[in-house]
Amino acid sequence: MQKTETNTQFIGIDVSKATFDVAIPQANGKPLHKQFANTLKGFKSFLKTLPSDSQCVMEATGNYHLKLAVFLHSESIAVSVLNPLIIKQYAKMRLSKAKTDKKDAFIIQEYAQTMHPPRWNPSPDTIQTLKQQTTTLKGLQKMHLQARQQLQAIQLQPEPDPITTQILTQTIQHLQKQLKNLQQQIQQLVIQHYPKPYKALQSIPGIGNQIATTLITITDGFTKFLNHKQLIAYIGLSPRITQSGTSVKTKAHITKMGTAPIRTLLYMGSCAAIKHNPICKEFYLKLLNKGKPKKVALIAVANKLVKQAFAIATQNTTFIPNYQHSIPT
Repeated sequence: MQKTETNTQFIGIDVSKATFDVAIPQANGKPLHKQFANTLKGFKSFLKTLPSDSQCVMEATGNYHLKLAVFLHSESIAVSVLNPLIIKQYAKMRLSKAKTDKKDAFIIQEYAQTMHPPRWNPSPDTIQTLKQQTTTLKGLQKMHLQARQQLQAIQLQPEPDPITTQILTQTIQHLQKQLKNLQQQIQQLVIQHYPKPYKALQSIPGIGNQIATTLITITDGFTKFLNHKQLIAYIGLSPRITQSGTSVKTKAHITKMGTAPIRTLLYMGSCAAIKHNPICKEFYLKLLNKGKPKKVALIAVANKLVKQAFAIATQNTTFIPNYQHSIPT
């Protein structure tokens, strides 16, 4: 991660679908507020207002922020993209009650000025394509499931409507074809650009094609994180414990700061890992013997799977069941 200089001018940006609000630091200590259209014309107008040595800081807001971030990066402007939960927690700490785009830009600017967040770099083109395709795949899978459930519900009726039945049947067949084609496209893209980590990851019992592809995608081919702890935190598998003295103590739970789909996949992978991955199986049984609930133990196994995956993908190794460490290929 690149360190920012002390004279950097941090610009807070709150991005929405149609506009983005900015907070530009001033000599009097009170940031200047401006609003621009979330369009190329708006980007160019904003660029003219930036002071020298600027670093623009924004939240990851779905796809709304991405075009602006890529534009600024292409113009050699330093950019930081933050997890929205970071700003949310910071605002709570500051006892901020107001919730407006202008106020959010000010909060982001204040946080950046204090914390000096690391710079962001756009994902490679292949990763951006994979993200779009995997997102589309999830949407199609959801549509396919809904259509099947609708068809099953109609077929339970005393007199199923033939027209509705035909439409849903054809829809399901069409979606199945699209799903198959898209899954093949994704697999070909990963094999073409990331053959070594893709093959190596699947040598780990508990990690199959889908988990391997997802891990490669969210890590930009395992170049986005410095260590497995950062990846685990990003996914949202880090345990959080609340304890203060003897009166405040809650059960440990995961932070859930990442996206739910990868956690779901890893949880399913952990169910296979405790049967076929000797290291994970031993770890799982050890946790059960300590009295840990099965679900907690499985989440811990998912955590260990990520650790194994990071080591294997970044060190160019393959999984060997009888050893704690793998041998380089």
